[in-house]
Amino acid sequence: MANSRNISNQENTHFEGVFPAVKKNGEAYFRASLTYRRKHISLGSFSTAELAHAAYREGRRLLTDFTCTPDTYSISSPLSFEKWICLINFRDNGLYFGTPIYVGRKLFYYYLSPGKILKFDPDDLFYYSSHKIMCRGNHYFVADYGMQISIVTRYGIKPYAREGRDFRFINGDSTDFRRENLEILNCYHGVSHEHKNGRILYVTRIHIRGNYLVGRYSDELEAAIAYNKAIDILKKNGITRNYTPNEIFGISPSRYAEIYTGIHISPKITACRPQ
Repeated sequence: MANSRNISNQENTHFEGVFPAVKKNGEAYFRASLTYRRKHISLGSFSTAELAHAAYREGRRLLTDFTCTPDTYSISSPLSFEKWICLINFRDNGLYFGTPIYVGRKLFYYYLSPGKILKFDPDDLFYYSSHKIMCRGNHYFVADYGMQISIVTRYGIKPYAREGRDFRFINGDSTDFRRENLEILNCYHGVSHEHKNGRILYVTRIHIRGNYLVGRYSDELEAAIAYNKAIDILKKNGITRNYTPNEIFGISPSRYAEIYTGIHISPKITACRPQ
């Protein structure tokens, strides 16, 4: 009853852009929203009508004051940083997204925070406008079909790949995910490369109880097939881990069988048994 009375009192005091509401537990709160260019935009929920109205006024200011930029955000703002970016992008580019995207020339910026800004190709705009990016350390994920999916998988990079070993950012900027800036160094599970005496060797390892060396090979394809052969040996020996074999393209089944049969595998792998 008290909450209903509070809402009624607030309704009698007019706050433009503010709408009273009640949570399932009966607690009162206030929603702020505005309409701009025939687009209705929710600004968030607030504990008081005054806070909601402050957010409304701030939203109106952002849409007309061009001195407001992504760099001028302050934590004292009644709006969240994400909403700040969404409104400024709508003002400048006429596009409203539910994620903190600002569209630039030939790229767009995804603002995780004022100090962490990712860069993407325009081709990725539709995807990231509907997928919120989350960050754990320097790993970036989106939620898709109830799963957390690493964003690097969109670029042909394995989700557990390590920067510098499996891929690299060509310009050295690890926030620049434009395709022209991504170079894949290793396409296969369990395979890395090392330089020895001026030669490149492809090293295959597989995780059993720690990383076991499968072998070193002069050819990347051989190293990838060696990983597959190691999986088969371990399964035959009774080790039931969920390994993902490498997909091998561009060679005939007979050539694959020839490499598979002749390739050397470390005796430590062939001797490995369940504990």
